[in-house]
Amino acid sequence: MEPKISDFGLAKLFREHQIEAITKQVVGTYGYMSPEYAMDGLYSVKSDVFSYGVLILEIISGKKNTEYDKESPSLNLIGNVWKLWREGKGLDIVDYSLLEHSYPCEEILRCIQIGLLCIQEHPADRPTMFEVVFMLGNETSLPSPKKPAFVFRTQSGQESLITRGEVCSINDCTITMIEGR
Repeated sequence: MEPKISDFGLAKLFREHQIEAITKQVVGTYGYMSPEYAMDGLYSVKSDVFSYGVLILEIISGKKNTEYDKESPSLNLIGNVWKLWREGKGLDIVDYSLLEHSYPCEEILRCIQIGLLCIQEHPADRPTMFEVVFMLGNETSLPSPKKPAFVFRTQSGQESLITRGEVCSINDCTITMIEGR
């Protein structure tokens, strides 16, 4: 229950009245970067919203976004939350310590839904931080989240083989995939 707060503050790089910009070099922590920033170096006022949404889901689940669920190796935390949310089992991701304190289930589900709204793939689909604060503080109706970014891991078969220490070569040929953090 000690979240790592990182990658917030990209929005402070903006000039007055600027809505988005492109960086020359992408820096940050894997798992917290918005897809448009990670892929294209494009950051906007919605980049920090994405990071905040990941943080909300990490706090609720007690898991890091970069740790994969061993029972469902093709999903990361975001994918697992999305899968359970769509199945109507959103409370299944909640860390025991939150349930232990008897937080109302409706409030927890609302926070999960807000987290999912913050991690939408397209920046235009994400709320602003002003809207997030309003949603957290008021009992207004919330829109349904769309499928978030970064739901499934790539090359899950190879990653699971590597983590188990098994051989990754077929027919004496080894393929090395270089990926950024």
